[in-house]
Amino acid sequence: MKTFRAALANSMAAYFVNTFIWFAVTFWVYLETRSVIATSIMAGVYSATVAGSGFFLGTLVDHFPKKTVMQISSIVTFGLYALATVVFVNSPDEAFREVSSVRLWIFILLALFGAIAGNLRGIALSTLVTILIPEDGRDKANGLVGTVNGAAFLGASIFSGLAVGYLGLFWVLIIAIVLTGLTIGHLITLSIPKGQTDFHEKTLSVRARIDLRGTIRVIQQVPGLFGLIFFTTFNNFIGGILMSLMDAYGLNLVSVQVWGALWGFLSLGFLVGGFIITRWGLGKSPLRTLFIANLISWAICSIFTVQASIVLLAAGLFVWVCLVPMVEAAEQTILQKVVPVERQGRVFGFAQSVEQAASPVTSFLIGPIAQLIFIPFMTTGTGVKLIGDWFGTGPDRGLALLFTVAGLIGLIVTLLAMGSSAYRSLSENYQKQDRELSTINLT
Repeated sequence: MKTFRAALANSMAAYFVNTFIWFAVTFWVYLETRSVIATSIMAGVYSATVAGSGFFLGTLVDHFPKKTVMQISSIVTFGLYALATVVFVNSPDEAFREVSSVRLWIFILLALFGAIAGNLRGIALSTLVTILIPEDGRDKANGLVGTVNGAAFLGASIFSGLAVGYLGLFWVLIIAIVLTGLTIGHLITLSIPKGQTDFHEKTLSVRARIDLRGTIRVIQQVPGLFGLIFFTTFNNFIGGILMSLMDAYGLNLVSVQVWGALWGFLSLGFLVGGFIITRWGLGKSPLRTLFIANLISWAICSIFTVQASIVLLAAGLFVWVCLVPMVEAAEQTILQKVVPVERQGRVFGFAQSVEQAASPVTSFLIGPIAQLIFIPFMTTGTGVKLIGDWFGTGPDRGLALLFTVAGLIGLIVTLLAMGSSAYRSLSENYQKQDRELSTINLT
């Protein structure tokens, strides 16, 4: 347990640094370029890379000793942050003010891949729970991992905005390099078991191990399950609008310091949502809970920007963040109930790949849509005459209108999904599994 806690503290520091640097770079890029296209592309590239790199990173974790993997992760991160700093120092200020600047995107990509290299540590840490913690204590260890990551996210949210506002990006990069170097040095002192470093199924091809066709057949055998996966995918598609444009909208209302501090407060919503689930559960029908949570989320999205108020925005975002753990837990509970245990890993992986693929698609599309349609519509276009008197005008109100439209679309689709045959079939199947389990327990 002592070794695990030391490794967890080391990983917490690394996660904090990577989140800190990526938040800071995103804030800085928008402040330099004032372009929502730039921030949406950044979000899209980040999401697409994270979604596409999971299997490769997991393979590395399986093939090499866990300490070696963690060291490789931090060394790569250190090197990429150092290169990003060299590019930053040796470029004129003008090179970072145009979205078309090659140097700007070289810098962004170096920072991005430096942060993403840290994901390798997250996967390795999950395997360390299995290696270092007895089975009866793994649930508490996993809960500790989640709590630590939440605390690191909260700290990064607060300090990234403050650092950009008061210190500037150069010192942000220096802080990231120094802290990454310290995590490498601390990791050297740890004695971590190697664990399993090769596959059990050496004779199977990669295609057989993935078994995509078999996974799809399992999903098809559960009526309504594909509907749930595609519904979540659509939600992520619409939710990508918030991910891509929220920083640009918020920075039109408050300073970068205030915005960073606000997100530190908002991240407490994850802890609140998790506590609610731990205390009261998801009810008799997690599927119904999932849809109700989505209805509330989209209703909030449609109204929290109707006026240019940071108080209204913060209140809406806090409730939104509180509901995220509930939605995720509900989907996991449903899959665990209706999918055979021997296939759950592959079904979870399939669902994650399909669902996460939606956000980067939105991120790439929504920036140009906002910049070329919604912002002009509420700045010099017809929207100024139609709703400008009460809704407000300007670039930020164009973004606000886009959030409202997205919320209304999400609300309508959720209501339609609740009335669909897929919803009824999956709900009946879940209740059937419940009744069968109750019968077995009584027997």
